[in-house]
Amino acid sequence: MVTKYQNRPPLSLTSTPPPPSKNFEGDVLLIDNIEQRVGAEKMVGTPINGRTRQAFTVVNGGGHDLGPSSAPPSNAGSDYGAIEFTREDVEALLNERAKRKDRFNYKERCENMVDYIKRLKVCIRWFQDLEMYYSLEHEKLKNSLELTQQKCIEIELLLKIKEEELNSIITEMRRNCTSLQEKLIKEETEKTAAVESLTKEREARLDIERSHSTLSEDLGRAQREIQSANQKIASLNEMYKRLQDYITSLQQYNGKLHSELSSVEDELKRVEKEKANVVENITMLRGQLTVSVSSQEEAIKQKDVLTTEVSSLRGELQQVRDERDRQLSQVQTLSSELQKIKESTKLSSTELDSLTLKANDLEVKCALKNNQIKALEERLANAEKKLEVSDISVYETRTEFEGQRKFVNELQRRLADAEYKLIEGERLRKKLHNTILELKGNIRVFCRVRPLLADESCSTEGKIFSYPTSMETSGRAIDLAQNGQKHAFTFDKVFTPEASQEEVFVEISQLVQSALDGYKVCIFAYGQTGSGKTYTMMGRPGHPEEKGLIPRSLEQIFQTKQSQQPQGWKYEMQVSMLEIYNETIRDLISTTTRVENGTPGKQYTIKHDANGNTQVSDLTLVDVQSAKEVAFLLNQAANSRSVGKTQMNEQSSRSHFVFTLRIYGVNESTDQQVQGVLNLIDLAGSERLSKSGSTGDRLKETQAINKSLSSLSDVIFALAKKEDHVPFRNSKLTYLLQPCLGGDSKTLMFVNISPDPSSVGESLCSLRFASRVNACEIGTPRRQTNGRTIESRLSYF
Repeated sequence: MVTKYQNRPPLSLTSTPPPPSKNFEGDVLLIDNIEQRVGAEKMVGTPINGRTRQAFTVVNGGGHDLGPSSAPPSNAGSDYGAIEFTREDVEALLNERAKRKDRFNYKERCENMVDYIKRLKVCIRWFQDLEMYYSLEHEKLKNSLELTQQKCIEIELLLKIKEEELNSIITEMRRNCTSLQEKLIKEETEKTAAVESLTKEREARLDIERSHSTLSEDLGRAQREIQSANQKIASLNEMYKRLQDYITSLQQYNGKLHSELSSVEDELKRVEKEKANVVENITMLRGQLTVSVSSQEEAIKQKDVLTTEVSSLRGELQQVRDERDRQLSQVQTLSSELQKIKESTKLSSTELDSLTLKANDLEVKCALKNNQIKALEERLANAEKKLEVSDISVYETRTEFEGQRKFVNELQRRLADAEYKLIEGERLRKKLHNTILELKGNIRVFCRVRPLLADESCSTEGKIFSYPTSMETSGRAIDLAQNGQKHAFTFDKVFTPEASQEEVFVEISQLVQSALDGYKVCIFAYGQTGSGKTYTMMGRPGHPEEKGLIPRSLEQIFQTKQSQQPQGWKYEMQVSMLEIYNETIRDLISTTTRVENGTPGKQYTIKHDANGNTQVSDLTLVDVQSAKEVAFLLNQAANSRSVGKTQMNEQSSRSHFVFTLRIYGVNESTDQQVQGVLNLIDLAGSERLSKSGSTGDRLKETQAINKSLSSLSDVIFALAKKEDHVPFRNSKLTYLLQPCLGGDSKTLMFVNISPDPSSVGESLCSLRFASRVNACEIGTPRRQTNGRTIESRLSYF
C-alpha cells in the first residue's frame, strides 16, 4: 500500500526535532496488516509478558520529542522499549507527512525515512507482542474450557450414579411401601375379624340376656300360676298333671345332660389321644434333626388345635356351669312351689313329698355334675400343663436346630476355605512344576482321552481307562487295564473325555503367552489314527464353542497385542503353513499349482544356522494383522491338506501339518526387542496295516507316516539315553523338529488316546512313548531379545 505525506510534523524517536521543509509529496511503503488490525477499540493498557506498555503519546505526543532520560526499558529483547498505541496514534503514524525545507536534501529525507521506519517497526513489534499475548490467552482459555468440560462430564457421571442410587432407593422404598400396605391390609382384615368376633360375642350376650328375661317371665308366670292354684283349689289336679309333665321334661333334660357328659368325656379321651400323639411327635422331633422344621410346624399346628379344643372345652364347661345354675334355680323354684303347695293344701302332701324326693334326687345329680365338672377342670389343667411342656420341648428343639444349622454353616464355610486353599495350592503346584520343568528342560506332556463314538459305545468289554483321585496324582494320572493287568502312567496333565476345548486351552494359555515374551514355543499332537489330534488342534468347523488350540492361541495373541500397545509395544507377525507328505515338504498357502501326481512344484530344503534357527527355503511367509486373516489362511491350508479315507477313520490326515507364527516385537519407550516363534503341529496318526486296510497310495502314505513316527521314536530314545549322536536326519519331520527336541525351546506334546477297547494295544504304545518323551531333557528355554536380522524372515524355528 502506498500513501502520501501530509503537512504534519514527523514522529521522531530522537531528541533533536527535524528542520522544517517545504511542501512536497513522497511515496512511502506501508504494511497492509497494520491497517487490518486497527479496530474500533482502544488499544491501550494491555499487559504483555507481565509488563505494562507506555502510551504511544510518549513517542508521538503532540509533536513533543522523547528525551534520553525518559526512554522505557526494553521488552523481550526489543530495542524500542515497551510502549502502547491507540487508534489515533496509529492513524496519525500512517497519515504522517514529512516537512522538508529543501526537496533536494536527500540526506534529510533518508534520515526522516529511517526514523519513520523505526517508528513503524515499533508499532509492528507492539502488534506482534499483542498478538502473541492474545494467542497465549486463547490457549489458556481453551485449556480451561477443556478442564471445565471434563469436570462437567465427571459431574454428569456422578449425577447418573446418584440418580441410579436414588432409583434403587426409590425402588426399595416402593417395595417397603408395598410390604407395609400388605401388612396394613392384613392387620385390617384381622381387625375386621376381631370386630366380627366381638359382634358375635355381643349377640351371644344379648341372646343370654333374652333367655334370662324369658326365664324371668317364666318365673313370673309360674308364680302367677301358683297364686291361681292357691285361689283355685279345684284346679289342683290339673296343676299336679302339669307338674308331672314338667318333671318328665326335667328327666328328659337330665338324660340329655348325661348324653352331653358322655360326649364331653369322649372329647376328653380324644384330647388325651391327641396329647399322646403330640408327645410322640415331640420324641420324633428330638430323634430326627433333619426333619425338625416340618415337625416343629406340625407341633405348632397341633398346639393351635389343642388351644382351640381347650377353648371349646372351656366354653362347654361354662355352658354346663350355666345349666347347673339354671337347674339349681329351678330346684329352688320347685322347692318354693312345693312349700307353697304344702301350705295351701294338705291334700297333696304325698305328691309334694314325692316331688321333694325328686328334688333331692335332682340336687344329688347336680352335686354329681359339680364333681364331674371339677374332674374336667383338673383334666383341663393337666392338659394345659402338658401343652406348656410340649411348648418348652418345641423351643428346645428349635434352639437345638438353630445350633445345628449354625454348625452346618460353619462346616460349609470351612469347606469353602479348604476348597479355595486347595485351588490355590494346585495353582502354586502347577507354577512350581512348570518352573522346575523349565529349569530341567523337560518336554511337558498332556494326555487327552476322547469320548466314545456312537458305534463304540455298544462294546461289552467295559471301560479300559481309570483316573486315580489321590491328592498326589489327581488330574495327572491315568491307568490302563489290558488282559487283567493294570498299567499306571503319570503326566503333567490328564484330560478326561468330559474335558472341553476351553478347559484344554486354559492349561496351555501361559505357554502361548511365552511366544509373545520372546521364547520359542512348540506344541504338537501325537497319537493313533482317529484319536482326536486334529480336533484338539483345529476343532470342529462351524462350531465356535469347539474351536481348537490353534484358533484360540491366535485369538489370545492378537488380544494381548492390542492390550500391550498402550505400554509402547508394537508387533509384526508372519504366518507359514506346510505339510510333510511322503517325506516331501508342501507349502499349503503357496499360490503355485501342484503337479497332478501329488509332487510339489518347488523343492524345499531345511537348513540350520549357527544360532540354532531352522530355515526352509522358498517357503511362503504372509504378514498378518488380525486373527481373521489367519483364520482365512487356516481354511485355505485345510482345503489343501492331504486327507484320505481308511477303515479306521473316514477323514484321516495323511500328512504332518506344521503351523508357524513368527513374532517380532519392539518397545519404543525402552528400545527392547523380542523375537518369538509359535509352532503348532498336528502329526499324522500311527496305524497298523491290518486295521487300516490301506492299499495303493494309502499304503505308501501309511508306510511314510509310520517311518517318520518311528524316526521320532528313535530320536526320543537317543535323547532319553543322552547319547552323543541323535538321529535327527533320519526323516524330514525329526530334522524339522530338531530345535524343539534338542534346542532351547519350550515344548509340549499332546498324546491323544482312543477309548475304544479294540485299540488298547495302540493306546498302550502311545502312553509308553509319551512317558519316554516326558523324561527327556532338551535344555533350558532361552528368551530371544536381540534385534531383527536380515535373515529373520527365513528363520523357521
